[in-house]
Amino acid sequence: MSDFEKNNLEEQDEEMNVTLTLDDGSTVECVVLTIIEANNGNDYIALLPIEGPEAESGEVFLYRYTEDAEGNPNLENIEDDEEFEIVSDAFDEFLDEQEFDELVEEDDE
Repeated sequence: MSDFEKNNLEEQDEEMNVTLTLDDGSTVECVVLTIIEANNGNDYIALLPIEGPEAESGEVFLYRYTEDAEGNPNLENIEDDEEFEIVSDAFDEFLDEQEFDELVEEDDE
């Protein structure tokens, strides 16, 4: 289990929100940006805080993402620097693709 505990996952207006409990007991509300595949087929989740000092910094949280047999999500910290670098690069590629898709949509209008 990670240093962060997933408290609840709820769908609101097609936007997935997650409330994380930090080691110090505080909570951070985050929106799920994406779940990406990287590092030999493992799944990772990118979370953007939407409140508090974490939101102001624009920091994105990246976690290893799995589901148990009942489909309940599990988030784990990425402890290995090399693995984190691979996931960060995959997330950057995702962002680049999103930006490209937006540009193409603007050209179609």
